[in-house]
Formats: sequence, structure tokens, C-alpha cells
Amino acid sequence: MSTTPSDWALMPYFLAVARMGSLRAGAAVLNANHVTTRRNIEALEAMFGARLFTRSRRGFELTEAGKALLPLAEEAEKTLTAARRRVDRLDHSEIGTVRFSLPPTLAFDVVSPILAKFSRAYPSIDIDLQITDVVEDIASAQTDVSLRVAYEVSDDVVARKLYPFSIGTFASREYIERNVRSAGPGGAGLFWIGWTGPGSDETWLARSPFPNADVRYRSSEGYMHLSLLRRGCGMSRLPVIFQSLFPELEQVPGTEFEPSRTLWILLHSDLRRTLRVRRFVDFLAGELTALKPEMQLGRKR
Repeated sequence: MSTTPSDWALMPYFLAVARMGSLRAGAAVLNANHVTTRRNIEALEAMFGARLFTRSRRGFELTEAGKALLPLAEEAEKTLTAARRRVDRLDHSEIGTVRFSLPPTLAFDVVSPILAKFSRAYPSIDIDLQITDVVEDIASAQTDVSLRVAYEVSDDVVARKLYPFSIGTFASREYIERNVRSAGPGGAGLFWIGWTGPGSDETWLARSPFPNADVRYRSSEGYMHLSLLRRGCGMSRLPVIFQSLFPELEQVPGTEFEPSRTLWILLHSDLRRTLRVRRFVDFLAGELTALKPEMQLGRKR
């Protein structure tokens, strides 16, 4: 039996690179590595006997053959997606897999305990996790359910709006006692742990209560911020629920909790009748709603 992948199996790699314009970005969308993505693109080109992309410093650009293939590949994708949705809609059992994407900052300490409780309540439903800050396309079946942090959602999906959560400025109790109370004007002598990556705001320092503090560490990973905070390395802005989860963290004096973006649970409209998905969404929404006080007010008093 031949183990050579079919052009159907290779087509998602072509579509991802065509849409993203680069090999690495296309691989990230598929949760694959760039070596596998390049190999599959080359295999597809060998099958068709034509180059589909030109490689340049600007990225991967479609050739004339690639441009001719693109609308046909997109139409095939729509057909396969519709077929999958139709079959999933007929699934009325509490058995199977739910593909769930969520942001890393909330994944480990906020949502992980909820998933453990869900598994005990529904042992025949498996959860395929995608922990990412990349907004996945539910309409094209990249995921079944997504926990999204946003002000508004404009996708053509079923969106369950939960509530806005709050952001606060935190440090370890030790750091506050040792450094914050003796800081100079505008926080001189203090250290920030700053955010990098998509959505980071370069003006946040000037608008903060401590504009004269130095940004000693920078990271796009929320769990790294937590780790540095707990070791007394400085201050950072995080969802206020972490004050409830980590008793050694304290709100920095002179700062206030601020309303931030809203939590949303998104799913494709065709999947709301799929029992395993409905069970998961209802359970997730209920557990997150129970956390609303800690998400908005911080530590329970």
C-alpha cells in the first residue's frame, strides 16, 4: 500500500501558506513545523508538475499556477468543511472529541481546573487543546470551540458573551515591602516586566502610575510574567484573578483595577446541535461565570 499523501491531504498546507504569505506563518496556523509544511508544498508541486510559489525575501508569492489553483482549493475546502459539519450535526452522543483553542494566559491556572472537572463529569468526551494567542478561524473548521478575549466579535459564528474581566498591577508581597514603598518619584528604582508581541502597547509605560520605572524584563508569555513576579523580580499588569490564585501576589499600592476585554465562547453555528460540543460549552460557560467575582474584583475578601 502506498504511503504517499494525496493532494487532498496536502491542500491545507497550500492554502495556509497562500493565505499567510510565509512558510512559518502558514505552519503556525496548522500547528505544524515549517519543515513539514515545506516538504508537503514541494510534494504537491511534484504531483502537479508545476511551481505553486515563488520564494523571495518578501515571503511566498503565488505563481500563475498557484493563482489558478487557489479558488479551486478554497471551493474544495468549503465542500469538505460543509460535509464535516453536516456529519457532526447528526452526532447526538456524549462521545468523541472537541477541539478547543484558548489563550495561554488563561489556560494553565484558570481553565485547566475546569477541564479536569469536565473530564470527571463527561469521561467519554476528549478535549484536543490548542493553546495559542492566534485567532483561529472557526468558520473553516480550524477549531470547534474557542475561548476568545476581545472587546467585540465580528466572526460569522455563534458567540456566547460572558463578562469583562479586570487587569491590575501586581508584585510579590516581598517586592512591595522591599522596593515599592521606598521608590523614588514616578517609580524611580522599580522594575517593570513588560509585554511584547501582537497587541502590545508601546505607550503603556508613560501612562502607568510608575513612568520612571525601568522595564527590565519583557515577555509575550503570561506564565513567564507570573514566574518572575512570584520571585520578586518586579511589577506586571495581569488579570486580577491571579491575585486569588497566588496568595504571594499583591496589588501594587497606588494602582487601580481597570476593566479590560470581554470573555467570549465561540463555536460554529452547525455545531450547536452536536451534543458533546453543547455539553462542553455549557460546562465551560458555567464554570467561568462562577469565577466572575475573582475575574473582576481579585482576591476574595
